Amino acid sequence: MKLTTPAYSMLSDTQLLGKLIGVREARRLYRGSLAPLFDGSHDKEITPGKCAVARELVQRWLNEELSRESVLSAPSAVRDCLRIHFAGREYESFIALFLDTQHRLIVAEELFRGTLSETAVYPREIARSALRLNAGSVIFAHNHPNHDSHPSLEDRAMTKLLTKALALIDVAVLDHLVIAPNSTFSFAERKYL
Repeated sequence: MKLTTPAYSMLSDTQLLGKLIGVREARRLYRGSLAPLFDGSHDKEITPGKCAVARELVQRWLNEELSRESVLSAPSAVRDCLRIHFAGREYESFIALFLDTQHRLIVAEELFRGTLSETAVYPREIARSALRLNAGSVIFAHNHPNHDSHPSLEDRAMTKLLTKALALIDVAVLDHLVIAPNSTFSFAERKYL
C-alpha cells in the first residue's frame, strides 16, 4: 500500500531496515522480501525514534502480502494496513484500494483529505483512477479520528452512490471500512452493500 510517512517513503526496503537494525545486519537479512523479517526470529529492540521506520516496514510487508494474493483471503491484512495508515491521524481522509480482477492489490491511494469530522468525496475522481489503473474492484476506507467507527448517514449514502457509479464502468465495490482509534466497521460484514 503506497500510503506512507513522507520522510521514509522515498527509502528502499534495505535502507529502512538499515535504519531499524543497522546497515550491516540489514544487508545480511534482506533477500528481496520483508516477510521473513516479521516471523519472530529476528526480534530487535526498537527505540521510540525508530517507530516510524518499523511502521513503514510493516506497511510494506502487508502490501507485499496483498499484492500476491486475493484481499478476500487476507481480510485481517487489509484491516492491519488500514489501521497502520490511519494511526494518529487527526483529520479524516478517504482512500481506495484498487484491485485487479483476481482481487489482488494494484495500489492504494489517498484520494481525499478533509477536516476533523468530514471529507468531501468525488465519484468522478474515483472513477477516473479506477479506469486509469484498469481496476476490476475497489475497497474504500476512511477514518473517524475522534469517534466510534459506526458510519454516519452520509457515509452510507456516499457508499451507495459510489457503488452505483462504479457499477456503470464494471468496477465492483467489495467493502467500505470505517477505521476509528479502537474499532473498525465493515460495510460488507454488516450487509450494508
